[in-house]
Amino acid sequence: MTNPSSKASIALSNTSELPSPALIVYPDRVEANIQHMIAIAGSPDRLRPHVKTHKMAEVCALQTAQGIRKFKASTLAEARMLASSEADDILLAYQPAGPDIHDYVRLAKENPNTTFSTIVDNPDTINLLNSACNEHAIELGVFLDINSGMNRTGIAPDETAAKLYARLHQSSKLIVRGLHVYDGHIHESNFEKRERQTNEEFAKVETLVQSLNSSGLDVPTIVAGGSPTFPIHAKRAAVELSPGTTLLWDFGYGDAFPDLAFQHAAMLFTRVISKPAPGLLCFDLGHKAVASEMEPPRIRLLGLEDATFVSHSEEHLVLKSDRASEISVGYSFLGIPKHICPTVALHNKAAIAEDGRITGFWEIAARSRILE
Repeated sequence: MTNPSSKASIALSNTSELPSPALIVYPDRVEANIQHMIAIAGSPDRLRPHVKTHKMAEVCALQTAQGIRKFKASTLAEARMLASSEADDILLAYQPAGPDIHDYVRLAKENPNTTFSTIVDNPDTINLLNSACNEHAIELGVFLDINSGMNRTGIAPDETAAKLYARLHQSSKLIVRGLHVYDGHIHESNFEKRERQTNEEFAKVETLVQSLNSSGLDVPTIVAGGSPTFPIHAKRAAVELSPGTTLLWDFGYGDAFPDLAFQHAAMLFTRVISKPAPGLLCFDLGHKAVASEMEPPRIRLLGLEDATFVSHSEEHLVLKSDRASEISVGYSFLGIPKHICPTVALHNKAAIAEDGRITGFWEIAARSRILE
């Protein structure tokens, strides 16, 4: 039975047969987010959106329909999905290792009409990539991955980076495409402070570019920024922008960055499965259905905003609410995840909501790890 007073029942009229928990995507909101991304960037040509958030070919199609032809990926499955979607330009923004090196080069070989690139930050990977390209008789684009302060991957924008960039030009099968600069550690909510921090860190990249140019080394492209910083990098004429979360949005970013007016385009559908004690409601929304690496609350249930976190385990989410006595087992709710990217990866399909109804399903096509 559906709770007649919940926002979930108002939003969708035909969920009685929808299994829960379920991921729901709203294509009209995705399209609105794409339009807003383009408005910020100034042109679809300046965008290279990351597909790691949604992993769906249909979302890629919504972007290409609005003129976006370049994309960023983190996995071979995402790159393969993009190739199958006939993307013009694919950047694997995750330095390949082990068998992924040959697999990615083979993927490029199999799709000659698409431009393929990846990132590198050390001589060994450069050598392995160049050897794989030699073996498969193909050239591959490479971006030097710059560590602008996140300290996760990349190389600091200093003299060592300049030497490695020069080393790239000596590789017979690698085409130097420029620099990759991801500043995902910048999470300052205040826009002015975020802008200042972004500009201060990017100034080091600009100094590196000047040094490279003075040495006769061109930097054709700089791919920079994630969702929080891409509007700041949009003010730099020669930078490609790579937001990802902006396509679906979540309440984590929504709360943290009020200046970014994107719509929540993906939600979770859940049901109350038990009332174990007075004031308590148990939902079928465990770790296996909603990303759990964040501190609670990990979901914001519409129509149940007063609820407070009690416990979370593999299959169960327990909340406390003053409204619990009004809600029966079987009532359904929609919820906005705190972190949408890993939440999507927990589901194999997304239900599609159009005009207040579930109209079909999209495959989360790129959630695989081992490819046949």
